[in-house]
Amino acid sequence: MPRSDMEWLAAQPPEERERLLAGLDAAAAERLAHEWAWTARPEQMAPPGDWSTWLMMAGRGFGKTRAGAEWVRGIAEQDGKARIALVAASLHEARSVMVEGASGLLAIAPWWNRPAFAPALRRLIWPNGAMATLFGAADPEALRGPQFSHGWADEIAKWPHGEAAWDNLMMGMRLGRRPRVVATTTPRPVPLVRALMARAAATEAGDVVATRGRTGDNMAHLAPDFLTRMMKYYGGTRLGRQELDGELIEEIAGALWSRALIERCRAAHVAGLADAGALLVRVVVGVDPPAGIGRDACGIVVAGQDADGRGYVIADASVEGLGPEGWARAVAGAAAAHGADRVIAEANNGGAMVESVLRAAEANLPVRLVHATRGKVARAEPIAALYEVGRVMHLGAFPMLEDQLCGFVSGGGYQGPGRSPDRADALIWALSEIMLAQRGEARVRGM
Repeated sequence: MPRSDMEWLAAQPPEERERLLAGLDAAAAERLAHEWAWTARPEQMAPPGDWSTWLMMAGRGFGKTRAGAEWVRGIAEQDGKARIALVAASLHEARSVMVEGASGLLAIAPWWNRPAFAPALRRLIWPNGAMATLFGAADPEALRGPQFSHGWADEIAKWPHGEAAWDNLMMGMRLGRRPRVVATTTPRPVPLVRALMARAAATEAGDVVATRGRTGDNMAHLAPDFLTRMMKYYGGTRLGRQELDGELIEEIAGALWSRALIERCRAAHVAGLADAGALLVRVVVGVDPPAGIGRDACGIVVAGQDADGRGYVIADASVEGLGPEGWARAVAGAAAAHGADRVIAEANNGGAMVESVLRAAEANLPVRLVHATRGKVARAEPIAALYEVGRVMHLGAFPMLEDQLCGFVSGGGYQGPGRSPDRADALIWALSEIMLAQRGEARVRGM
């Protein structure tokens, strides 16, 4: 993980730290502590290039606010003519976070170059004349008229009237030789964030650059057990992926599974089996074999059913890049680990070869082949309906599998990640066996 110079120094043995700092007097040490290039991690520094917008989209605690404030401070200290817009979701947040917060402009300013804050005027003025004015995105019309050389837009994903406020801000960026805006935010798939990400992806444009990051990147400056606790309760869930990993998770119009539906069907505690307290009468491994060697993943999903008829997704044991012997061993391993009474394998791509490969890996593997006579979406629809009525639960978080489920479109095809929904197909075969077919002997096993 890239570290700041300060973090590198802190990791050195005490005698080495003392040797490196011995030549500094108190004033020099204080100045060094306020040098952002010295204390920042590389990803917190403004990227090179002729960009007009720098989008920093990362998890909570990444250090976005500090990076935005330090960028503004650097502009203001270097250019007495700078006119800077500070825009948050509301005027209150602009003041409490961007100006007076723990990482805000007043907190990071050295005593010898501290700006004067006039709350009634919503204005910061540096000793050299540089000026910053506060705005709230809840009132986009307030940005109509003023003009700026630079701007800092904080938490744009939560802005009310986000696009209107952003458009008015952009139209006011008309001072100086190269007007620039930094936008810091935790990701949410709102239209403004999606539009900026699309512009960042269009490399030929080059006017928007994006920095991505995770909460864990700033672990050296967070409470010691914070990340452990967060990952325990939220790791892999939509909330955790968005707020901790900084992922932009989008919904697909007309999808059979929504993110909200999956979260509603997740066990309350992501630790999984030990906390579920249920007894299973069946455990099945669903398998979607790859069509070729090393091309697609082999979907391997373990599902179970309790005595009340509720289904549980227990594990995603899918593997990628393996030949037939490799993925067959993975199937046998998953069946043994979870005590499965049946392995349901799709045979459309391979026929009897699929069964022979699986039995070669484990002679006593209880394999049953199934053939797809309907399209993937048609097979998925009754399983999605079981989720809707609360008859299926996820015992834990399965991000790659869940991304594929959210790619099935009602009355359409598959629009999710990858060439094929191999993991989702495996889940559908497993849940169809235990929830719809009702075959096999019932045996009670503890979770």
